[in-house]
Amino acid sequence: MEPWLEGLEPIVEHQDLKVPYRYSMGATTSKFFIEIRDHKRILGIKCPKCKIVFVPPRSICGRCLSSLEEWVEVSDKGTLQSYTIVYYATPVQPAPTPLIYGIVKLDGADTGLGHMINGASYENLRIGMRVQATFREERVGNMLDILYFKPI
Repeated sequence: MEPWLEGLEPIVEHQDLKVPYRYSMGATTSKFFIEIRDHKRILGIKCPKCKIVFVPPRSICGRCLSSLEEWVEVSDKGTLQSYTIVYYATPVQPAPTPLIYGIVKLDGADTGLGHMINGASYENLRIGMRVQATFREERVGNMLDILYFKPI
């Protein structure tokens, strides 16, 4: 213990700290969400060298470091690559528990998109099942404009 702390009694204060802030998604992510919001279309971005289509899009290819600028439309249907069932609630979850999070590889994309899965019983979930996006009626320009993916 530091000499100047000797004889002092510590005071502990427990509190929740709320820090409101705004976050700019940048040009690439903004275009992705605007297209979902305005047209219910999901876009990927294609690497000119690797030919990989990234969904969600990014501005730089993580494999070859090329700048990415070629937008391509991908399907709202895809294949469930992985999933987990969440049984505990936290304040940041967008739906009540239990809920299913999955990785969906959309047709036309080479990477997976993480999102909620709904409309399937836990017993019927399986890797490789086909799913389709269900869009929110009133969209605002974020990931929850896709409500969830449901089995087809």
